[in-house]
Amino acid sequence: MPIVAVSDSAIARAARALARGALAAFPTETVYGLGADATNARAVAAIYEMKGRPRFNPLIVHVADDEAADAHAKFSADARALARNFWPGPLTLVLRKRPHSAICDLVSAGLKTIALRVPANDIAQSLLRAAKCPVAAPSANRAGHVSPTSAAHVAADLGEGPALILDGGATALGLESTVIDLSGPRPLLLRPGAIPREEIETIIETKLGNAATPDRPASPGQLASHYAPRTRLRLEATSLEPGEALLAFGATPFSALGPVVNLSPGGDLREAASRFFAALRELDECGCSAIAVAPVPDVGLGEAINDRLRRAATRSHE
Repeated sequence: MPIVAVSDSAIARAARALARGALAAFPTETVYGLGADATNARAVAAIYEMKGRPRFNPLIVHVADDEAADAHAKFSADARALARNFWPGPLTLVLRKRPHSAICDLVSAGLKTIALRVPANDIAQSLLRAAKCPVAAPSANRAGHVSPTSAAHVAADLGEGPALILDGGATALGLESTVIDLSGPRPLLLRPGAIPREEIETIIETKLGNAATPDRPASPGQLASHYAPRTRLRLEATSLEPGEALLAFGATPFSALGPVVNLSPGGDLREAASRFFAALRELDECGCSAIAVAPVPDVGLGEAINDRLRRAATRSHE
């Protein structure tokens, strides 16, 4: 098993793997990423192959700082403001790609835009600085499956595929980055995530538009079916059916005879977000006929949680 405890030598080993065109999984503050040198088309192609990800679905590129991001994309005033307030952190900006950028076209699935993020996680930052290259890194799981928030989740999905998996423990936030498209005339929310919509709108002083679910996505997380466990999900449950497990939130007004995971007994959306993917994976392994999901308020981080639930339920009902 290629899980390796984080150390200076392990980070150097991961950087060498990226340099030779191999893939390395590593933690960010959101979820674990499956990284490749974003300038190496063969390495980027290996990400799509290992994940079973369709090549029309673009990847997020991780860079160490604003200066590195500026080398690859054109920043508007709004983009500068958001980067200043939320980078390093769980924000991805979709911007117009610079013509001279060395990042390969496969990363952007042939689009003229690029999705960039500066992660806050210390391990991710150390790897980016050791690798000395932009790193394309979608979530380190099989395409469409539940996102990984631990090294064990990565190994369960990808096995011996990555050259190594840097084990940084459970991720702090547990939800992917918020993705904002600033490449057009109006800022668009492409994917709700770990930064609530309201915080973004406060900085840019305008309401975000909502992107429709496209046939050809402009960023990860836009496919109608995504983030799905194998077990069928039943959303907005107010009672339990025989054989169901329960994904609860807050005070649950009904009793459960089967397995139960409560995202936050106290109704804290930040706690719920951090536990969300791990909870889905836990209930997916219990052998129940379905997972009943209690209502989650659709405000703040609840918007991102409900977005993941709707996409996961679409897959599980197919």
